[in-house]
Amino acid sequence: MATPFDKVIKDIKKRGYHNHRLEDHSNIVSLGILKDLLKTCPPFREDFESGVINRWFNVHTPGARQRKIDLLIGQQLPDGRPDLNRMRICLENKSVITAHRNRDARFDDLNESLQVLYRVQPETVLVATVLIGTCDKVLNVPDKIKQLYRKKKEDFDKHIVPRLSSGDQMLWKEFDWAVSENRLKDPEQTVDKFRQLQIREPSHTHKIGYDFLLLVPVAIDNVNPPKLARRNTLGIDIDKGYHSMLEHICKTYNARWHL
Repeated sequence: MATPFDKVIKDIKKRGYHNHRLEDHSNIVSLGILKDLLKTCPPFREDFESGVINRWFNVHTPGARQRKIDLLIGQQLPDGRPDLNRMRICLENKSVITAHRNRDARFDDLNESLQVLYRVQPETVLVATVLIGTCDKVLNVPDKIKQLYRKKKEDFDKHIVPRLSSGDQMLWKEFDWAVSENRLKDPEQTVDKFRQLQIREPSHTHKIGYDFLLLVPVAIDNVNPPKLARRNTLGIDIDKGYHSMLEHICKTYNARWHL
């Protein structure tokens, strides 16, 4: 089974570069996980197909200013909006790719969402995924290069985009002012940071915590072809982790909503 993260890589290849300012990667991951749960989790599929539950993307987080829930699954109000008091699964997707110095901000995002969602419905199955960049430098296309061409979009699309993620090493020199440097230990330290998030056992709904945290190493620098870093020095098995997440969500969902 290909993972939704493989689809993220395909999307980046098609676009030419990773845009950390857009929700595209999050939407691909959310939709992919939803589809895989429908395929692999009978109690979840039963509830979804019978209309007991529905799904919503990018829903405003209750009580958290400007925050959104990437994927919310639960029961709905008569007007079709999600009933936040009857949420069953919430998924948050983050990435730390361009600059690992942003790890603290993304950690705080996940921690804040955790606090808010738990207060609303403690039994909600709470899941977080984080793309972890493994490259020592990244060409910052959205914030720097694209801004340079903001009044010359046609030139950007015609002359720059085809070179991105193609292996054109001249990009590093040509746009050296747009390079974000990462230190050798940054990926490891970012992994360690996110593993500080509270994780709870399936039966411990009285405790605040995520039910599953999935960390996904990726080699994305916007110069070389992007790929999932299935071979990595972080000790992370992407495929095993993904399948474990699906199994864990299913077992937890079944225990909380069907037993």
